[in-house]
Amino acid sequence: MSRALQPDEELVELDAEAVRTWCARAFDALGREREEIDAINVYPVADGDTGTNLYLTAEAAHRAVEAVFAASGPDTAETVRAMAHGALLGARGNSGTILSQLLRGMATVLADGCDGDHLARALAEAARAARRAVARPVEGTILTVASAAAGACAAGGPLVRVARDAYEGAASALAATSGQLDVLERAGVVDAGGRGLVAVLGALLETVTGRAPDHAAPAPLPPAAPREKCAGEDGPAYEVVYLLEAGDAAVELLRSRLDALGESLVVVGGDGLWNVHVHVDDAGAAVEAGVEAGRPHRIRITHFAPDAAPAPGRGTAQDARSGGGGRHGTDGAHGQRYGTDDGYAHACGTEDGYAHACGADDGYGHTCGTEDDAARAARGERVPRAIVAVVPGEGLAGLCAEAGATTVRTRPGEPPAEDELVEAVRRAHAREVVLLPNDTDLRETAAAAAERVRAEGVRVALVPTRAAVQGIAALAVHEPGRRFDEDVVAMTAAAGATRYAELAVAEHRSFTSAGVCQAGDVLGLIEGDVAVIGEDLTETARTVLDRMLSAGGELVTLVVADDTPPGLAADLEQHVRRGYLAVDTVTYHAGAEAPPLLIGVE
Repeated sequence: MSRALQPDEELVELDAEAVRTWCARAFDALGREREEIDAINVYPVADGDTGTNLYLTAEAAHRAVEAVFAASGPDTAETVRAMAHGALLGARGNSGTILSQLLRGMATVLADGCDGDHLARALAEAARAARRAVARPVEGTILTVASAAAGACAAGGPLVRVARDAYEGAASALAATSGQLDVLERAGVVDAGGRGLVAVLGALLETVTGRAPDHAAPAPLPPAAPREKCAGEDGPAYEVVYLLEAGDAAVELLRSRLDALGESLVVVGGDGLWNVHVHVDDAGAAVEAGVEAGRPHRIRITHFAPDAAPAPGRGTAQDARSGGGGRHGTDGAHGQRYGTDDGYAHACGTEDGYAHACGADDGYGHTCGTEDDAARAARGERVPRAIVAVVPGEGLAGLCAEAGATTVRTRPGEPPAEDELVEAVRRAHAREVVLLPNDTDLRETAAAAAERVRAEGVRVALVPTRAAVQGIAALAVHEPGRRFDEDVVAMTAAAGATRYAELAVAEHRSFTSAGVCQAGDVLGLIEGDVAVIGEDLTETARTVLDRMLSAGGELVTLVVADDTPPGLAADLEQHVRRGYLAVDTVTYHAGAEAPPLLIGVE
């Protein structure tokens, strides 16, 4: 982070550290306001996820910036481009996609200079770029707020004045949005996306002045804010999002085709890489249009359940297993669990959008650490570097231990506590430690544990793995002989390039993103969201594999528990060989107290 400004000190120009600080503060601000923004989300679809989508988009931008700082000392242009590129790759929902285009528009100008005049021009270009990206712009939305911010500082001037004018112009425009859209006026709220943009501009103002802007208290919501429109009732039933590699001409044709298929169409990006977002009734046709235009990947299809209120626990896999009130929302619920494409370092345009620090062959068969290091650590001797991994099941614990990692077991419903992770890092007896939480819900716990051990003089890097198969992928490319930063980047890239899935058995009847499940149904979760509901474990696993491999892949990792049907792994390996000739398969046994099946696709 940049140094703290002294009293009465203000920035004249943004440098790389200041951009980094702005990005981090925007992420923090959206995190603080996420639930309030979700609560006022009534347009274009009242699905209560705008705050969460903006937050996750900002998280992707923040992590991309942190990645370039971890790899080198970037200049200002490289930093603003990383911020925009990370947001593009991690954009979520309608407003998140528009925010990514706003950042991209700003980056095209700020890469040439970051004084007040450049910032004013950057905001103007951002507003224009966002409007171009939306098929049917509507006033009273984030687009209106962006245009007002640009208009308020059009005259340019010192950086502080431009940032303040932009913020105040955006805030005034936000207050007026409730009178520009009937749906907002009837609900008694301002536009959710616009409020998120005000938070981002507030973070910018705080960065250049050292003082947080005065925030007027948000108007209280009515006891039950009306939900004017839910897709699946009088709007399209599906949200379709994918990254697309295609040329400009093909994308223009795609816009026309998708505009005829649905609504809320936003296509952002450029230079051959695009993020496509649309609401449609025919999800297959929207994906097929992308296939005809170029190469779509990271395809996400979300069904808007007509009766799904955006309350905590909506449509979650956790609800199905534990009876409701879970924290892992589907796409559109609070506390979401999202795919691996969020929050990793994006540094080059590889197939999966991640920075691969080593050759493709490095992804398989490498072991972690050495037998000498493991033996020395077991004797309490200090070793140069160690891996600490959280794993479900005794089989995976043994596998990782054989590879030289210190393991922490997790059991169903019993995630390890912060103290357990701290003790595991200490037990590794290393000067440098890579921590693999292998679970989205452990990120904060792992981060807190890492901070505690850093205070003891140990260098700890947290690779935000969301599933055990991502941890396996990270272990596979670990090379103790590399520089620590390079090793962490390579492990993060390998984890980020691994899509993951899990099969579970529902314990209760519940609403999910794939429909209503009954107790005993087999749930196929792809990157945290229920994508398939079936009756047979093997058949459901085949369906999940087909969906994952439809977006491409080179290696399938299967992790099976002891209580799975005999021959499950062999059946799935044969299924992959028969249908996907260029894809390899590797199988590990998790042992007891693990999910029935974990799947990774690299």
